[in-house]
Formats: sequence, structure tokens, C-alpha cells
Amino acid sequence: MFRFKRFTIEQDLCAMKVGTDGVLLGAWAQGGKRILDIGTGTGLIALMMAQRHPDSIVTAIDIDEGAVRQASYNVEKSPYLHQIVAKKESVQEHEGQYDSIVCNPPFFIDSLHAPDQQRNMARHTDTLSYAELMHAAYRLLSDEGEFSVVIPFDYKKRMEDEAVFVGFFPHRILGVRTVEGKPAKRYLLSFVKHPVDREHAIITLGGEEYKMMTKDFYL
Repeated sequence: MFRFKRFTIEQDLCAMKVGTDGVLLGAWAQGGKRILDIGTGTGLIALMMAQRHPDSIVTAIDIDEGAVRQASYNVEKSPYLHQIVAKKESVQEHEGQYDSIVCNPPFFIDSLHAPDQQRNMARHTDTLSYAELMHAAYRLLSDEGEFSVVIPFDYKKRMEDEAVFVGFFPHRILGVRTVEGKPAKRYLLSFVKHPVDREHAIITLGGEEYKMMTKDFYL
């Protein structure tokens, strides 16, 4: 169990547990009236987006039955039951139009698999490649919407290349480092459908900018 200020996350049914990546994305991503959370897992990001954007409707999808049950339970026990719908569905098959799409994607490529099939599904790109993710996000995003992801630093170029290939333009880029003065270990990236000036920033975990980003969530 992981307690936040306004909701609690149970995670016993879900392969991917609450982590810094999800919290960062949920606190940073642009919102809108209609929000899609791809690969919702525990429902953490969907709940954070609902808290930040009280007028929004959030659709949370995942291909893992356990994750959908977990997210649904966490939503039912939260103040945001009326805002969030969790569904067992792949993004490749999903239909709709969204102002904001968020995803903490599977990121391991060409790496060894663990014995746990549920964890493999959540962590590896076998079931959702970067190319498939970008094609789906572009199809589902409104013309003025924004697609946001969090990615390890060594996968940043692959993600950006796939985004540009389908027609996206990089918008906001936030590097996140673990130690002041060191290179970023992960990146938050957002993409839009029209040319726009890029915004670059960097923060340090535990630093003042990080605390400001997450102050409405952490106890």
C-alpha cells in the first residue's frame, strides 16, 4: 500500500509498483477535458491527473487483467470515482479522441526476460513497441492535444525518433537527475501535432523544483 494525500494505492495485483517515474509524469503532464492513460497499472497516473484536473474524464486502459482490477479498486476507494473509467483494452484497438494522453511505457528492448510473465508484460516492449505507441497516440490525440511520456535517458532518442516519424513535434523536455550536477537519468517528454518552440528544463530528485511538482501528492 502507498498513501498519497488524497488517495491510496493498493498494488498487490499489479506487476509494476508505485515508483518515481509514475509520480513525476502524473504531476507534470498537461491535462484537458478528456485524458487517456495508456498502461495504467495501479491507476496512479490516472488518479493524479483526475486530482489535478477536476473537470476531466480519464480513461485508463491496460492489457493486464490484474492491473485493471487493481486500478478499478483504487479508483473506487478514491474521491475520483466519477471521473475515471478503467478498461481492459490495448491501445492499438482503442477508439476515441483525447486532449491529453499519458503513458509510462514498457521500455526494455532486446533484454533478458524475467520468469514472471505479468512483470514482463509491464516492463518489456513485446506487447507495445515504441512505433505502435506513437502511431496509436497520434491517432487518438486531438489536433491541439499533448502526448506525454516518461523514459530512461538511454531510450530518449529512440522514443523521439519514433515520435517524429509519425508526425509529432517535440514540445516540452524535462530531464530528471538523481544528483545535482550529474546527467539526467530519466526524461519527461511531450509531443504535439504542430510545430512549436521546444521547452527544456532539468530538475533534481529531492530538490526544490521536485518538491514543488509533487507537493499536492506526497504526504
